[in-house]
Amino acid sequence: MRAGDTRRRDTVRLLQAAIKQREVDTRAPLDDAAVIAVIEKMLKQRKDSIAQYEAAHRSDLADIEKFEAQILNAYMPQALSDEEIKSLVDEVVLAIDAKGQQDMGKVMAALKSKLAGRADMAKVSALVKERIAN
Repeated sequence: MRAGDTRRRDTVRLLQAAIKQREVDTRAPLDDAAVIAVIEKMLKQRKDSIAQYEAAHRSDLADIEKFEAQILNAYMPQALSDEEIKSLVDEVVLAIDAKGQQDMGKVMAALKSKLAGRADMAKVSALVKERIAN
């Protein structure tokens, strides 16, 4: 605030408001995983907005959303590399002894708790499908 960066301040305030709203909705203080879920939801909203603004040729609004996404990403845990994600997928598939698509839900449930906020779950899902198919 003292630096006078109003865009950053406003983005942080949006995040605080979203966290507070979730706490009010659940009537309990949020743990780290729940806060990460709030940030992920906000990032997904920003990604969708960016796509829509760019489709409408509104680069001014898309730039604002990109800046907010950049600020929100700063509050996310360090992302895992592709190799780390692949090794975790392999580990869980072997532990669960997944044989086919019917075990996809079990594998994803186990991975979600380990990878929450640290990996794009759509990418993880694609890796799991590829790994199970082999």
